Formats: sequence, C-alpha cells, structure tokens
Amino acid sequence: MTTATSSADALAERLFGATIGALELFSVFLGSELGLYRALARHGALTPSELAERAGIAPRYAREWLEQQAVAGLLDVQDAGAPAGVRRYALEGEHARVLAAPDDAVHVAPFAHMLAGIGQVLPRVVDAYRTGGGVPYHAYGRDFRHGQGHINRPAFTHELPGNWLAAMPDIVGRLHAAGARVADVGCGQGWSTIALARAFPTADVDGLDLDDASIAEARRHAAEAGIGVDFLAADATALAARGPYDLVLILEALHDMPRPADVLRAARAALAVGGAVLVVDERVADTFTAPGDEVERMMYGWSVTHCLPTQLVEQPSAALGTVMRAGTVRQLADQAGYTRVDVLPVDNDFFRLYRLHP
Repeated sequence: MTTATSSADALAERLFGATIGALELFSVFLGSELGLYRALARHGALTPSELAERAGIAPRYAREWLEQQAVAGLLDVQDAGAPAGVRRYALEGEHARVLAAPDDAVHVAPFAHMLAGIGQVLPRVVDAYRTGGGVPYHAYGRDFRHGQGHINRPAFTHELPGNWLAAMPDIVGRLHAAGARVADVGCGQGWSTIALARAFPTADVDGLDLDDASIAEARRHAAEAGIGVDFLAADATALAARGPYDLVLILEALHDMPRPADVLRAARAALAVGGAVLVVDERVADTFTAPGDEVERMMYGWSVTHCLPTQLVEQPSAALGTVMRAGTVRQLADQAGYTRVDVLPVDNDFFRLYRLHP
C-alpha cells in the first residue's frame, strides 16, 4: 500500500511539474511571437513601459509577462524590491542564446511554437482517434510550421554542411565539382536547402515539399539570404524528371511520409551513378522499451499528437509515427532496392544519419 501511495504521489508531482513546464513554454511562445526577447536582446535591461513601447504591446501585459519570466528564472530582474513600474528586466547572454538567437545550437524556443500549433488542433486529433482518420499538416497552422522549421534550423544550417556531410567525403567531393546536383526532399521552410546552396555554390540545389505554405516561406527565406535555390511544391515523384542527382536528402521527414518505401524508390531512381541518399531521422532506441528515456518520451509525444495524425490523412499509409527505429529504415531501404544502409559515425542527441547505397 505504501508503494502504491508513493507511486501515485510521484506521478502527481510529475504532472504538476509538467503543467508548470507547459505554461512556461506558452509564455516563451508569447515572448518569441511578440518580439519581446528580441527587444530585450537588442536594448538591454528594460522597464515594463519601455518594453511595451519597443515591442508594441500593452504596458500591463508587459509588466505581467516580465514578472512571470523573472519568477520562472528566464529573465534577470535588477531590483526585485523596487516598485513594479520601475523594475528593470534583462535577458542574460546565455539565456539569449536559447531564446533569441535562431541559428544557435541551443536555440530551443521554437518548441513553444510547435506546442501552440498542436494545441489549436487537439479537438480534431480527438476526432481522428475516434474515427481512425487523420489531421492534415496544414491544419496545425503557421505556429507549428514555424516551430518545426526553426527547431531544426541550427542543425541544418551548421551541422548538415559541416560534420554531417563530412562523414561522406566522396559525396562532398562530388558536390564541389562543376555541375553537381542536390535534391532536398521534404525541405519544409528551406533552411537545409539554403545551407547546402551556400556551402556548395557551384551546385544546383532543389528543394521539394508538398506543403504550399512551407514552399512559399522557403522561397522568402532564400530571397532574404540572397541564395539561388529552386523550390518546388511537389513530392518525390518529381525527382525523376529533374534528376539525376549526386545527393538526395530526406531530413527528418521520412517517418512522416505515408508511403516511405515509394519515396526511397523514387530517390534511388533519380540518383546519378555514384550518388547517394542521406536519410536523417530521429535517434530513437533500437527496440521498444518502457519506461523510455527522455528522447524516446519526447518522440512519442510528437507522434501521438502530430506525426501519426498527419500520416493517416492519406490511405493507405505506413503509419510509422515519429518513432522510426533503425531496423525499420533498413526494411524500407530493402523494399526500395538499396544494397546497403550505413549508419554514419555522427554524434547527435536527436538525429541518426543513414547513408543508403543504391
């Protein structure tokens, strides 16, 4: 009886902590969406009225948000004992990396946008569970799209053209040669496509995605960066007409595809002789184990609220969910006609890299 009571207390405490965490993530959403962190990073310590003026929000909301951020330990307050209207709040440098530096490796504030996007469609997810249907990706809206694109932006901007591709030196050599061609399938907001075009300026880089809104944003990001990239609102079947490619990438997208073996088959058919397919997907455990570690818990969290519902819109569907294990990747590659799958020796807490040999 004592053990059961202790277990219940522990779970209640865990859910209480999760509630605090969720509410604080929603406050991070407000700070990111309204430009509050950017204002603090740009102007230094501010009073509520100064933040309100610089960010264009109401003073009373500015004060409440600043107090909440200080209580949560996200912002520093210079004199907690001063009257509410004259207290100054600052975004300390290391915290600014997490909250206001979109290219920084520790910039995880976009998780808040992803949760906000899920929150707005939860009633539709409930209906999907009852009917067996799905919830289309576009229903999760601009918030989820922004969060998903920006949570991957640091890795796609820095690690992809750096140590990730360095694990395939023969492909890097090809990409530096004149006439090299790359396809980025499921490119989303285009950060990976832009990074590749910047790293290999003589290569032709195509970005493909089925989501029209994502393609529109990718084109805007490329224009703002001054990078010439072709973005197409298309699926993998478009590869054959545009190939051959020296490299086809599928970055954190294969598990979301209703017919992943068909996508891999199309990628293989579009390769130039000596080319390769690079699949980057979640670094989950090799086998199901419960309880799981924090990464496994997070991946299943995305799966039950977003990935699986979006995959079940189209039928038939492989319905992989988020948790695509290494054995599943190998099975899909075998179905698509590849001769070998190598797990590349790249250390990353969230991603595993697979090179597929045609």
